[in-house]
Amino acid sequence: MSAKLRDLIKTVRSCKTAAEERAQIAKESAAIRTAMKEEDVEARQRNVAKLLYIHMLGYPTQFGQMECLKLTVSPSYSDKRIGYLGLMLLLDEKQEVLLLATNCIRSDLLNPNQFIVSVALCAFGNICSTAMARVVTPEVENLLKSTNPYIRKKAALCAIRILRKAPDLIENYIKATALLFERNHGVLLTGLTLLIEICEMDPSQIFKFKKVVPQLVRLLRSLVSSGYLPEHDISGVTDPFLQVKILRLMRILGQNDPEASDAMNDILAQVATNTESSKNVGNAILYECVQTIMSIESENGLKVMAINILGRFLLNRDNNIRYVALNTLSRVVNTDIQAVQRHRNTIVECLKDPDVSIRCRALDLIYSLVTEQNIRVLVRELLNFLLISDAQFKSELVAKLCIVTEKYAPSKRWQIDTILRVMSIAGSFIPDEVPSNLIQLISSTPELSSYAVQKLYLALSSDITQQPLTQVGLWCIGEYGDLLVADKSQLPKDEDGLSLNVNESQVLDIIDAVFKNSTTTQVTRQYSLTSLAKLSSRFSQNTLPRIKSMIDIYKKNINLELQQRACEYSTLFDFEQKSSILDRMPPIEKQEESPHIGNQKNIPTQTPPTQNQSLVQSNNNSSNNNNSLIGSLLDDLNSPSVPQQNGGYNQQQQQQQQNSPISLLEDIFGPPLVLQNNNNNNNNSNNNNPYGQAKSNPVTPAGGSSLIDIMGDLSLGSNNNTQHQSQSQHSSPLPLTQSLSPSTPSPMMPVPAPMQLPAFQKHGLSITYEISKPQANNLSLTSINMVISNSNSSAVTDLSIQAAVPKYLKIQLLPPSSTTVPPNNDSEVTQSCKVLKSADKPIILRLKIDFKLNGQVVTELADTPLPSQF
Repeated sequence: MSAKLRDLIKTVRSCKTAAEERAQIAKESAAIRTAMKEEDVEARQRNVAKLLYIHMLGYPTQFGQMECLKLTVSPSYSDKRIGYLGLMLLLDEKQEVLLLATNCIRSDLLNPNQFIVSVALCAFGNICSTAMARVVTPEVENLLKSTNPYIRKKAALCAIRILRKAPDLIENYIKATALLFERNHGVLLTGLTLLIEICEMDPSQIFKFKKVVPQLVRLLRSLVSSGYLPEHDISGVTDPFLQVKILRLMRILGQNDPEASDAMNDILAQVATNTESSKNVGNAILYECVQTIMSIESENGLKVMAINILGRFLLNRDNNIRYVALNTLSRVVNTDIQAVQRHRNTIVECLKDPDVSIRCRALDLIYSLVTEQNIRVLVRELLNFLLISDAQFKSELVAKLCIVTEKYAPSKRWQIDTILRVMSIAGSFIPDEVPSNLIQLISSTPELSSYAVQKLYLALSSDITQQPLTQVGLWCIGEYGDLLVADKSQLPKDEDGLSLNVNESQVLDIIDAVFKNSTTTQVTRQYSLTSLAKLSSRFSQNTLPRIKSMIDIYKKNINLELQQRACEYSTLFDFEQKSSILDRMPPIEKQEESPHIGNQKNIPTQTPPTQNQSLVQSNNNSSNNNNSLIGSLLDDLNSPSVPQQNGGYNQQQQQQQQNSPISLLEDIFGPPLVLQNNNNNNNNSNNNNPYGQAKSNPVTPAGGSSLIDIMGDLSLGSNNNTQHQSQSQHSSPLPLTQSLSPSTPSPMMPVPAPMQLPAFQKHGLSITYEISKPQANNLSLTSINMVISNSNSSAVTDLSIQAAVPKYLKIQLLPPSSTTVPPNNDSEVTQSCKVLKSADKPIILRLKIDFKLNGQVVTELADTPLPSQF
């Protein structure tokens, strides 16, 4: 006869080694098998209990599943209790053996003994499968009407399990609103949970529950105003779990409903005012109350009160509460930015918090708070934070600093000073767009050219190791070297007292020091050579021998780009028209901001566009690297490598790209396409493939349908919009403003009104298009804002959306606001794109949507044509 459970536990605990424990478990398992074969009814309950303990230790116990089923059919309550416990632990919904327990559960649900009914409901709620849900649902519906609150509570929980397994049974549980009129708090809590589950699974049912709003208000008021209730009191708060559930259901029912929201305003103000915030349970209720206030159509005063509650959260010592407050403020900052501005100092203090997650959320929130009025104060705080921030924050912080500086700068001079300060602090963390944008700003502001070149000269005099700053300084010295060395003794000093007296020799010493510095990169040396070539026409004739000798040193350099530049620039000294060739460049046209700024992981290493604008026409093939922001996803993902420093791919990589039979469309959309070399059309100005010399010619395979049969040739847009173009000697890529400027439509054409269009709804993820025409004088341009929400109970992560359009369309797809979509429709993720038509045809978008849900990778396609007026 096998040992008792207590003896087994003592024996296992006394084992000295794992091998001794395994031997003891094996011995006991053999004894249990023997008892099972002998049909020892008296020992069956004890054996199953020991199997449960063995299962908890991690040893196999599948051989005892049938013993659990035998116990469930026993008339004894103690046997049923152990049997159902064994079913919940040893089996799951995927086991076929579980089907044998369905009839036993159904009969026990009809048992007059409430304890037998309760154990059956507990087991059903844990192991219910889809088939069991459809069979047992009539019994569960009847138990929801039971006179026993203990049974009704468990039946409501089982109903939630049924709906998750069989959502089409929702209509059977609409009458569950009767549970909200119970006095028992357990029944109320489970009834609220059931209604919330129904609303989240099927939003169309929300309208049917609007009638319970007055009852919810009465329940919440009774909880807030009730005195001390010992059976429901937690840290001085009456049933906080029930209050949270009521607030959550009110948030769902009050969205976009002014009438329901008006009925909730008074009680929400009462909760926000009377709830104690010194303890964690009170903070939980206040947080849920804030969420509800911000989600419904509440009064402005109530929203200000909610933001003030979040401001108090920021003063809490608990980092979890502070993180929640920052995260919520980031979502509601656009609702009432003035109310959030009152807590600006507290938010700035969070940048000094040792917790990295607090600093990250505070940085995002401060970025949203910047306005023209507080730009100076907040940028000063962000610069101070940049000095002490970790390396992982510098890239994102620099990108955001540059964006807000350009957007809200009170003056051009302040903007130049601020960006120079950022570049001197951040060093190598500067995005590639920042030097290019600063050069464009300086070149387009002639009145500040002298000031800027003097500031940059001072910066290089103190530090030449910061490569982005050094490159901008060298470019400006080359362009405005004559202004730098001009006699300023007769000129009045400017408001900052900046009036340097610099001679030509000192300037050349700086450039020579850059050449000789060990930290100088090859790209910076290219800037230095270009700067020397320009200075040869701006400085006096006495400096020409030294400039020429500094350039000649690199005529035999191992780096091909440096060697070519040195040879070309040296040849310019013999030209009579050198002055006109090296004349000052016209103001650089403003390029639209790169969509990658702020997301440096997606930015390939590249030189700023202005660096590669060679002074010699024969070197134009290295100019304007990665200028176009309208990317071709096909070219982007078929490209075998990142552009080299000289602005091009090597010949072998180009050949591999042109000969590659792999097409992105085959990978994404199924039917294979063949990339064919079309060298005959390289010089054709009307070529429809502006992104390279390899043209994609689709070929439909035999026996299958091609994507081209449906939509024609496709140009693809993706988040990675950086493209390389092989340019001929006298060609240059069109700027974004030209590529987005088709023939102007007739001014008599009416502008379509903005509208919303559902585009995708599957796996709990829904995408809605918000379509509009951003420019009344350019009806060929359409703006599409994709609003992405998630109704699942778990978050959607690693979201990636790629878009394909027919060849008569061009698309610019910006990055999403987040790659994680919060669960339960708590908040939305947005992603914008712009579509340009070159023909009077409908806009057709094909989306490829990739995301992870519960750890599983999901890939879906969505085809959505836009209305004809767009």
